Order: sequence, then structure tokens, then C-alpha cells
Amino acid sequence: MANHKPFLDGRDIPIVKLVQRNERKVNTKYFKRIEASIRAIGLIDPLIVYPTGDSYEILDGCIRYRILLEMGVETVPCLIGRQREAFTGNRMVNPLSNSQEMRMIRKSLEELDEKTIAATFGMTSIGHRLNMNLIKGLDPSVQKAFEASKINLQCAKELALVKQDRQAEIIRLMESCNDYSVTFARGLVLKTPVAKRAKLNGKKSPWARSEDTKSDLLKKLQEAQQQQDFYTGLYRQYSTNLLKLVIYSRSLLNNPRVSRYMQEHHPDVHRAFSQVVQDTEG
Repeated sequence: MANHKPFLDGRDIPIVKLVQRNERKVNTKYFKRIEASIRAIGLIDPLIVYPTGDSYEILDGCIRYRILLEMGVETVPCLIGRQREAFTGNRMVNPLSNSQEMRMIRKSLEELDEKTIAATFGMTSIGHRLNMNLIKGLDPSVQKAFEASKINLQCAKELALVKQDRQAEIIRLMESCNDYSVTFARGLVLKTPVAKRAKLNGKKSPWARSEDTKSDLLKKLQEAQQQQDFYTGLYRQYSTNLLKLVIYSRSLLNNPRVSRYMQEHHPDVHRAFSQVVQDTEG
């Protein structure tokens, strides 16, 4: 079978031999951020190119190429593509979630100072990226859900509007409904009694939203609760039926004549009843 690896080899190529396939407009802020990262820690991802005569067409890495060109770099580490196609490596990379980025920055602070990390991101400070004040105001169960990326940053901000014991109630309800959406969280927050609301310290109160907005959110909340009630009732009925089956199976097996008859004439049924009792009693 032929080898279909995406790349043949890697090599350093003179930058004068690299050509762009097409010009791409890039957000200035995004361009500066990549530039800051390259200047701070160097080029991590090599460019992906395809040989065309004496030159190499850039399949992925045009922004990095332009930055390196401005920096006066003479040779560039590249991977040689096997096929001339519009391959974009960045499309194969999942972006970091807010919680993952926060963990990465906190881990980096163990080895590097804040100024160095900020320079890598092309920023003057990274304090706002850590959201430490937000994290401190969250219940441990909410922190855990945020760290596991079950809830996003906006959802965590919504939950921070209520006291921690109420946060724990809400996250349990979200888990039981398997609904971690911001809309569901907002509905639960709006339904929070006054005594369980957090002090907002000048922030805009969500309880001051228009009646139409609150009505829509509460309607979605009611639908979610009805769904939860349905599955709760279904599980309760299942548990009741299982208990009845166990009692029935045990009564049959405890009757010597019935048990012996099933073993002789219906061994598969006898095994099934025995398995039900065994699984239930451990």
C-alpha cells in the first residue's frame, strides 16, 4: 500500500524562495499578536510549502512569512507538502477555551513573569485574562464545571450574580438536565429569590431587564424543568418495575419445585432470573 503521509520532509528554505499563493487581509490586532509571540519565543510552527520550480509556494503560514520578512529573517523552517492544495493547518487546531487559556497562563506564571507572558501575547498586562476576581466568587462546584469547560465564561459570569449556595443549586440542576447553556443559566438566575442574590457593586442588575426578556427566559426555564420532571418520573417508574421484577424472580427461585422445573425445562429463563437477583444483590 502506498504511503500517504501528508509531508515529505522538513528543511530550512531561504526566505527569498518563498512565494505567497494569494494576499490575505488580516486583522491588525491578530497580526500584532502573532508578531509579538514570534519575537518573544521564536517560530514554533514551520511553514507548509510546495515546490514549484526554483521557488516554494506557501500553503500555510503567509502571516508568519510576512512577519519573518519584516524581521529580516534569511531562512525559514518549512515542511514540504506532498500535494499542492489549499491546506490550512490552523483549521485542524481547536481554539483554547477561556478556562483552558486561564490554566495555561497560570501554569506559565510558575516559570515566567507576568511581563514576559504579556509580551508573548502582545499585551501590556494579562491580569484581565485570568479573571481571578470572578473565580474567587464562584462556588467550588461551579469552578470545577468551568475548569472542565462544561460552562463557558459568560455562563460563569451569570452564575456569579447569585450567592454561592444558589450557584451550587443551579449547577446541580444544569447537570441533571444536561443543559449548560447561558440561556438556561440566565433563566435560573432570574428566578433566584432576593435573599440569594449577590451584591453587584454597581454592576447592571439582570433583574432590571425588560419584562419580555425575562418572560422568554422563564419560559425556556419552565420547559427545561418539565423535561427534567418527565425523565425523573420515567426513572422512578423504571425503579419501581425493577423492584417488582426482583421480588418476583426471588420468589420463583426460592420455590424448590418451580426452580427445579425451570432448570429442567427452561434453563435460559432460570439463568435470566438468577442474573437479575444476583445483579441487584451484588
